[in-house]
Amino acid sequence: MNAVASQDQATAGLTGPVLGDDEFQFLRTFVYQHCGIALSEQKHQLVQGRLVRRLRALGLKGFDAYCQLLRTDPDSELGELASAISTNVTAFFREVHHFEALTNEMLPRWLEQKRREGDRLRIWSAGCSSGEEPYSLAMVLAEALERCGRSIDAKILATDLSPAALAAAQKGVYPIERLEGVSAERRHRWFLRGEGEYAGLACVHPKLRELVTIAPLNLLHDWPMQGPFDAILCRNVVIYFDQPTKQKLFRRFARLLPAGGPLFLGHSESMHGLSDEFELIGRTIYRKKIA
Repeated sequence: MNAVASQDQATAGLTGPVLGDDEFQFLRTFVYQHCGIALSEQKHQLVQGRLVRRLRALGLKGFDAYCQLLRTDPDSELGELASAISTNVTAFFREVHHFEALTNEMLPRWLEQKRREGDRLRIWSAGCSSGEEPYSLAMVLAEALERCGRSIDAKILATDLSPAALAAAQKGVYPIERLEGVSAERRHRWFLRGEGEYAGLACVHPKLRELVTIAPLNLLHDWPMQGPFDAILCRNVVIYFDQPTKQKLFRRFARLLPAGGPLFLGHSESMHGLSDEFELIGRTIYRKKIA
């Protein structure tokens, strides 16, 4: 899932259908109920500007028709709506201290514990956006597996609500400038130079793609996976939820983690006063308490 967008200059002066107060209130309620995102009254103009583009794509003349579409078939448009009112803010190795903790402490310990042939290791990137986070995870995981030297059934689950973000993650092709946070050594090893239609772009190496499973998921709806996960990353997502939604989400994460399993949050997020099942062990790194 992506962060709710702040007002941007691209929407200024945008002409087209006008979002009425009743329609805006319907959209606020719909987005909260289905996505957990609380839109303030101040987001009225932003929502109008962002959704005008969606109306044009659907061939709709007004917001009344769009709201009727949501009433009639909410699931068909939910991901597009979330994507339209969101901004993808992500990067390879964003909040690098999380990846350092995984590389230097957690992955070596987990792999040492998984001595039996075929032991499983599972990491969940919840709110994976356009794929930079799970592919960063895949780099450190692949390197740890090489150092380990044993056959481990290791996979990363990457989920998001936005169809556009998932399509980008599935493609795994990025402008060269997006690799700014990737070391030269890793660029050389884990990316291929694009050819043909991808000329001038960087393509994620197939070995990384094999480690990552990308799937749509609404964090507020039922989760098909049973777990357990060795670690969960849900970064820069819950800051846009209200307190009850955060509390419910943290309880659900706790069910899928073993005792001592870490949950990584974003740099502006905290569990303070929201959960008694986790304890802080690092910068926005929590672990499920050990009884």
